[in-house]
Amino acid sequence: MLVINPSECIDCGVCEPECPAEAILPDTESGLEQWLELNAKYSAEWPNVTVKRDPPADADSFKGQDGKFDKFFSEQPGEGD
Repeated sequence: MLVINPSECIDCGVCEPECPAEAILPDTESGLEQWLELNAKYSAEWPNVTVKRDPPADADSFKGQDGKFDKFFSEQPGEGD
């Protein structure tokens, strides 16, 4: 999971079509307050991504799966650079 710092986002929308999981939504949509708070919190705590990596081999098997956050979220950051 990646998070975006909402204070640094310029709302250009370029990242939305680039997300293969279609998980990036504009913060102007209603009902996204939980995600705005989560992005604000973890973008301040987790390291910045500076190197593009290949997606996990099983990434497509999680796309569109219901309840992913409750099943898999960890407060620990993933691998660094």
